[in-house]
Amino acid sequence: MHEVSMGGTLRDYLSGEEIDETTYEEFRQALAKMLVEEFGYPKESLKTKIDLCFEIDGDEMCRTIDLVVYNDELPLMLVMFCAGDVGSYEREAVCAGKLFQGGPVPYVIISDSMDAFLLDAISGKTLAHGIRAIPRYDELIKITANYVREPLPAEKRTKIERIFYTYTGFLQGTCCSESCSLPPKK
Repeated sequence: MHEVSMGGTLRDYLSGEEIDETTYEEFRQALAKMLVEEFGYPKESLKTKIDLCFEIDGDEMCRTIDLVVYNDELPLMLVMFCAGDVGSYEREAVCAGKLFQGGPVPYVIISDSMDAFLLDAISGKTLAHGIRAIPRYDELIKITANYVREPLPAEKRTKIERIFYTYTGFLQGTCCSESCSLPPKK
């Protein structure tokens, strides 16, 4: 299932603004609220719907990342919502963590809002499983304090972009093409 507009609006938990209601927005809102209220993330550390753009054969491709956790403008962790078996999104999420601008980021969470996997974006290893796998904000700050960001070598980045495209462009973009797309951002 792809994300589609529901034709209405809802109030964004983080900004308080009215936003388009989509098939996945309710889940994004639940994840943001959970991170703030249960795991101690300051609202200002979270940014929603950040595009991760990359090139394939000269064409720009973008995948929207649901939530990004920042500290002093540095991305520390991506949070990606998935519909379906959470474990089946591990490789796509690791690729996103490696390619994300200002990164690679140290960690990626994939969740359907009931289950979650905490992934090391560099090694690709699953570090923990279950909603309680999500680190508290103060813990995330501690475990990323000495993280060194080393940009990917160009050849390796190109390979990861191709893998990521397979998940985000090719596989998601072929089932029903235009009928699954959201309206353009305003």
